[in-house]
Amino acid sequence: MQGKSILIIGASRGIGAALAQKLQAAGAQVYNASRSAEGLGKNISYDALQDDPKALLAQLPSQLDGLVYCPGSINLRPFHRIKEEQFNQEFELNVMGAVRLLQAALPQLKKAEAGASVVLFSTVAVKLGMPFHSAIAMAKGALEGLTKSLAAEWASHNIRLNAIAPSLTHTDLAERLLNTEAKQESAAKRHPLGRIGQPQDIASLAYYLLDQNSQWMTGQILGLDGGMGNLKV
Repeated sequence: MQGKSILIIGASRGIGAALAQKLQAAGAQVYNASRSAEGLGKNISYDALQDDPKALLAQLPSQLDGLVYCPGSINLRPFHRIKEEQFNQEFELNVMGAVRLLQAALPQLKKAEAGASVVLFSTVAVKLGMPFHSAIAMAKGALEGLTKSLAAEWASHNIRLNAIAPSLTHTDLAERLLNTEAKQESAAKRHPLGRIGQPQDIASLAYYLLDQNSQWMTGQILGLDGGMGNLKV
């Protein structure tokens, strides 16, 4: 990873911050584009919903070896109470923010000498089907389709795309779902391995997908969910 240029959208906290720490320790040059513009690496103020990705990418090297899009949400509510604008908000943040960035970043990703890697994030709720997740599962389901389609299209450029589909992970984003010991214990019991995810769990897989050790992997949706997506115990 020494000397590689990696752009992370949302590396100020949670999974993105844990990944930035691992990458920087391995010698990568990390660019953290986030609303707070705080964290490891070179910090750039960027709002995926409002800012022009071309202006962001103009501040980066002409060659990008990796791109990670971390923005997401956990807005759980009954289907009949979700307004149309809320569905649109989920789609804008989780899908179109990534689409706009990837379209703008293609020239820099194509220049990666050893091939570039893109990492996106889905959710176990797409595969499993969970109540109150219709808005986020809809958006992340679209992101999974984008991952596979674009992996096929960009394979000729030697650009790999993969997505990680975690279950509940102990980050600031999930704080209201895990803000008591009772909630944490209940969430842990729903997973066959008996615990919820930690940012380092997800960051370790994202690091692998950015590394050359995964250079023959593309178009995959990788469940990292404590067994929830496949096992019943």
